[in-house]
Amino acid sequence: MLAFIGMPMFFLETSFGQFASLGPVAVWKAVPMLQGVGITMILFSTIIDIVYNCIIAYSLFYLFASFQSPLPWADCFSWWGADETCSRTPRDSLCNLTLDSGYSEIVNSTWLLANNKTCSNRSEIPVPHQAPSEQYWEKSVLQHTSSMDETGKVVWSLALCLLLAWLIVCGALSKGIKSSGKVVYFTATFPYVVLTVLLIRGVTLEGAYKGIEFYIGRESDFSKLANAEIWKDAATQIFYSLAIGWGSLITLSSYNKFHNNCYRDTILICVINCATSVFAGFVIFSILGHMAHIQDKAVSEVAQSGFGLAFIVYPEALAQLPWAPLWSILFFFMLITLGLSSQCVAVEAVITTLLDQFPGFLRPRRLFLTAVVCLSFYFLSLTCVTQAGIYWINLIDHFCAGWGVLVTASLELISLSWVYGLNSFIKDIEMMIGERSWHFWLWWRMCWYLISPCLMTAIIIWSLITFTSPTYGTVEYPIWAMALGWCMVVFCIMWIPIIAVKKVAQSEGSKFWQKISAACTSTPDWGPYLNEHRGERYSNRPNTADIPNSVQLLTVPEM
Repeated sequence: MLAFIGMPMFFLETSFGQFASLGPVAVWKAVPMLQGVGITMILFSTIIDIVYNCIIAYSLFYLFASFQSPLPWADCFSWWGADETCSRTPRDSLCNLTLDSGYSEIVNSTWLLANNKTCSNRSEIPVPHQAPSEQYWEKSVLQHTSSMDETGKVVWSLALCLLLAWLIVCGALSKGIKSSGKVVYFTATFPYVVLTVLLIRGVTLEGAYKGIEFYIGRESDFSKLANAEIWKDAATQIFYSLAIGWGSLITLSSYNKFHNNCYRDTILICVINCATSVFAGFVIFSILGHMAHIQDKAVSEVAQSGFGLAFIVYPEALAQLPWAPLWSILFFFMLITLGLSSQCVAVEAVITTLLDQFPGFLRPRRLFLTAVVCLSFYFLSLTCVTQAGIYWINLIDHFCAGWGVLVTASLELISLSWVYGLNSFIKDIEMMIGERSWHFWLWWRMCWYLISPCLMTAIIIWSLITFTSPTYGTVEYPIWAMALGWCMVVFCIMWIPIIAVKKVAQSEGSKFWQKISAACTSTPDWGPYLNEHRGERYSNRPNTADIPNSVQLLTVPEM
């Protein structure tokens, strides 16, 4: 998926933004009829921006809680709300207990008597046991209600952490790329230090090899490669980790120098990004192996994904290490820096789009705009820190972070390859990185024109066929929540046909096909921003000095 979709799409988006020095909406002067694709990117990015900072807020909460010894989730402490179902005893050990043990609070004796069961049949005994880390997450952090229908109150500890997260983002973006670029120098490099420290600690723990073997070793099940779901998950991971289809790559590359080698950047960033994911896997599973070893369980029984891994399983594993607060502080500080890197880039995409659309009014007021955007996003995200907040986050993630982005990326690729023209696009790239042989372009042509569009279309179709309603644990979502999820997707995507119809209606031509052709033709001011870069291909087009352009915001070093 990295080779056939990730790299081709990354190269396409960075080249696209760098060539025109415009944000994800204004850059569609190349194919005006499909400007709605850029709008859809920003709408999806905006919705995800609103909820993503809540995850940073969770990490801030855990970071502050880590400055205690022992860690609050290390045991069933009543001060944070642990009840009688909280137990550090492994679940399998509880199954060894009989009714005579006096463990009526943990083993459902009524069920046992009614069904004439004993604890020897472990798989049939409903043991309402929760580890301290699980109860801490649910009762102290989330304080979540039983369903999405019950909104509950605002969890003010999370609301304050969320406010701090938005203040950090606002400060990092206060001076645009100049300030956020400096922040990212730290947030992009510090996690490597923490990962290395945690890996060294992890592999020296007893039982670490069990986790590594489960991750990539003798316990790996390569027969799953025949499962189409695995390939869909791999594609989704590539899209999310490389930020493809969100408008962020176009935004960042629009600040590059015109002759920056975006091809080299593509290879380096994509390889390093995925290598980091693999490296982080060793960090996670070495410690999970140790946790499985001391609990005498299989790694598959302790491993979880998503929120469960970051805020339940891994904190529980860290709590069992010597100097637990230190490792916990490092881990959650790393999560915060990683989250801030992504969040700053995503919010910058929204701000750049607004600056491109209203340059005369907003450029002199960059700081004010940043503050208004961040404050607005904070108030909108308060719903996600109510007692039903986790349900909202899970719902939005399920609908807006999946196949909707695949649709926009597919249309982006098709419009540039088939409508704008692959030959024209390649000539634009060669204006930036120099002419290359046909051998060099052979692979990229194959991917852009055929392989990548076909794969993404197949993944979209498969995603729709295998679509399942979201759940949070065992909690199912009400019908109105499902309808709301689909409405968010429709609201984001509907601008593609709306803008297309508008552009066709405004185009010149006596016949319908002539109007479509005119709507697909680049605007007269399309091309490189500076006259010195326009060359012979764009020399006859008007000067773009007064056109909204990301480069006009400020001159920055190559990113």
